[in-house]
Amino acid sequence: MLLLKTLLHTLLLPCTLIVWVPLMFMGGGRGALGGARGGVPGVFGAALLACGLAVFVRCNRDFLTKGRGTPNPLDPPKFLVARGPYRWVRNPMYVCATLILFGESLILRSPALLLYSLLVLLGFHLVLVLYEEPSLRRRFGAPYEQYCRETPRWLPRRPA
Repeated sequence: MLLLKTLLHTLLLPCTLIVWVPLMFMGGGRGALGGARGGVPGVFGAALLACGLAVFVRCNRDFLTKGRGTPNPLDPPKFLVARGPYRWVRNPMYVCATLILFGESLILRSPALLLYSLLVLLGFHLVLVLYEEPSLRRRFGAPYEQYCRETPRWLPRRPA
């Protein structure tokens, strides 16, 4: 049942932010995808997109198996997830979504999509600081405080 909830959450929130909105932004459908270009920016963008997607899938797996919950705030994990990508950075799903958006903006060579990516990143930061982190502090207490001291919010760092 957790897998089904995670899939539904992924289709509703992350897919909306990183697939549906950018497609609409770029004119939708084949017109948007037809704007994809190769070259160094396109290859770098594809690499960002692929890395972001791979780590995103791993994070969802960790939420299901270690956290016993979903990434959805309405059905949060029951246990603190501090393994895998979460050992390197506190918010790898947001980092992954941002990498995917940056990758799309490079592939499509779209300044508008790059601006959208930066606005989404700002939105992620505000949600984290104003809602998620205070909520996690209340839910997990001292272990989360220690995790915050040891693990950076945005820029991945090799675990100690």
